[in-house]
Amino acid sequence: MTQKREAVATQLVDNELTCVTRFDFEPGAETGWHRHGHNYVITAITDLHMRLEEPGGSEREVHVKAGEAYFRQEGVEHNVINASENPMAFVEVEIK
Repeated sequence: MTQKREAVATQLVDNELTCVTRFDFEPGAETGWHRHGHNYVITAITDLHMRLEEPGGSEREVHVKAGEAYFRQEGVEHNVINASENPMAFVEVEIK
């Protein structure tokens, strides 16, 4: 049985307004299934080649270039996997 590798989450800020977390992924590492309880913004530190597992068994590939950002609303549920052969990293800012 292959053991899953977890992404490393490093909390940078957590106060009454925001929660800022850096995520670092080795190739094949994943966040595990989670549901976002707040609106959030992701900013790519490296190029991101992510496989997103979504409810109902669907999957999709997402590519984000280093320095780019995107916004998602509260309620997103998924497992994020590094689908590349290189490490990847991003910063997530949750808006409380």
